[in-house]
Amino acid sequence: MPNLLYPIEWAVAWIMYLCHELFVFLGLPDGSGWAWILSIVGLTIVVRILLMPLFFKQIKASRAMQMIQPELQALQKKYKNKKDPASREAMGRETMELYKHHGTNPMASCMPILLQTPVFFALFRVLNSLAPIARGEKSAIGPIDQAVAKAAENSELFGASLSATFLHQPTDINTKIVSAILIVLMSATLYITQRQLTMKNMPESALVGPMAQTQKIMLYLMPVMMAVSGINFPIGVLIYWVVTNLWSTGQQFYTITRMPSPGSEAERRLNERKARKAARKGIVIETETPTIIEAPRGQRVQPVRKNRNKKKK
Repeated sequence: MPNLLYPIEWAVAWIMYLCHELFVFLGLPDGSGWAWILSIVGLTIVVRILLMPLFFKQIKASRAMQMIQPELQALQKKYKNKKDPASREAMGRETMELYKHHGTNPMASCMPILLQTPVFFALFRVLNSLAPIARGEKSAIGPIDQAVAKAAENSELFGASLSATFLHQPTDINTKIVSAILIVLMSATLYITQRQLTMKNMPESALVGPMAQTQKIMLYLMPVMMAVSGINFPIGVLIYWVVTNLWSTGQQFYTITRMPSPGSEAERRLNERKARKAARKGIVIETETPTIIEAPRGQRVQPVRKNRNKKKK
């Protein structure tokens, strides 16, 4: 059976190798050592840079999904007790029309994670192949031949080999300690990333209802699932996920700080910063409390906000 992941494994191997060569050029010693550990960090950065256009689409899609929640809830209520095929078809059609009208869909917000999954499995397979390649039991993957695999395999993070795992042999106390620390960091950074996106960048209307409850459950469930799965991940894969979560947190913080969702806590803080900055220049910004207009049933509540700039006399 052909290995469908081999092209991605080949690309991962080449990116790791080139990042290793870059760090060696910058002064790190060749062979086993931190250059190979940092090559995984380099791989993460390259992948995240390539995914940046999708990240901004994800933010836009997530924001649109938040804003249409009242309309979705009204649609669900409209067809709540209608189980016949015609009603189900009509509900599905109207839901798709709603997504199309707002230029979003539930899958758009998951695309960066879905596209990272093949990279994750490819890295997993490359790291698991280091020992067999080093022993001559497996053919090279791209530039990672027997000599290169030996050097990468012997590289250690505080005594833990890149291909070692918490659970499976060969393992030792150093591997378990380093792996446990990385698993905690991976889960904690994932929690912070999700909380930052859902709690600080959502309007109050999106923080209630069944969808909000599901998001709150996932906020805690996903880190727990990653922690449980992490005992099977090689040290190198754990490094990849910690770095990618840190990148996501920083990228989201930058985006949320400068382009928050309307009505969110992040928008309130942005307006406060703008007001303080304007006050230092002698300008008073009067921001009225948003007025909620009662819309007909099934329509989205529209916030109305007036901003006026006045110079002090």
